[in-house]
Amino acid sequence: MNYGDSAMPPSKLLSLALVLGLVPALPATEVRTPGAGRPLTTDRPDSTESPFTVEPGRGQLEMDFANHTRDRSGGATATETEVAPFNLRFGVTRNFELGVFAPSRRWERESSAAGPAARRSGWGDVVLRAKQNWMGNDGGFVATGTIVDLKLPTATGGLGNGKLEGEVMFPVAFAPGGNWHAGVMTAVALVHDGNRYDTVWGNTVTCCFDLSPVWEGVVELTSAAGEGTHAASFNCAIIRKLGPDMHLDAGVNFGISRNAPDLQFFAGLARRF
Repeated sequence: MNYGDSAMPPSKLLSLALVLGLVPALPATEVRTPGAGRPLTTDRPDSTESPFTVEPGRGQLEMDFANHTRDRSGGATATETEVAPFNLRFGVTRNFELGVFAPSRRWERESSAAGPAARRSGWGDVVLRAKQNWMGNDGGFVATGTIVDLKLPTATGGLGNGKLEGEVMFPVAFAPGGNWHAGVMTAVALVHDGNRYDTVWGNTVTCCFDLSPVWEGVVELTSAAGEGTHAASFNCAIIRKLGPDMHLDAGVNFGISRNAPDLQFFAGLARRF
């Protein structure tokens, strides 16, 4: 959620999970046919969030089993590892949901030729989320929504900046036809750089395509500007559909600008209950 962080959030990632039942999830940008039952849609594995909401009375778990980020800059190498970060989504009404991103255990290390490596570890921040779908939740060619995130400064071990931060996102999903579908998102985040608050503008575009009845590929471009230099990445992932309420995924994010992390690996799941 926070474009000022070194890792993608958006996405955007790795504590404990309910792994029950095995069976295809449709990706976050799938736009459904009118009259069809609402399929599983997620806000992962890419950074482009979904405009779709969880049905009222249902919940959804989305998590990374783990993720690892590596970045080299100015002769220093920084790594970050998270274990089981997850978010829980709860359907409140037909077109509105609430969610929470729980704090995950994180380890950071920065090394250079100038001296010994610096290490930090602890728990991350909590993020609260509200999502409203405006159209396309139950069918149609286009779906739109609005998402509001609020980051609470709960991080330990020197991992956070101790400041409230927020973000507003506007995702759009559409289905041109055939075996692929796409999504775009623009977002404005208010982040603190240690001295003052800055506004960061982020944009993403993603494309999802069927590889087989149970496998799906995802490619994505992300861009963020406003705090420091421009940060951009090329992301790719694969999804294994396991049934109507669960899928597994894994992917790699590549930094394509100097201010973006060089590489991030992740693997995770989505499970509706």
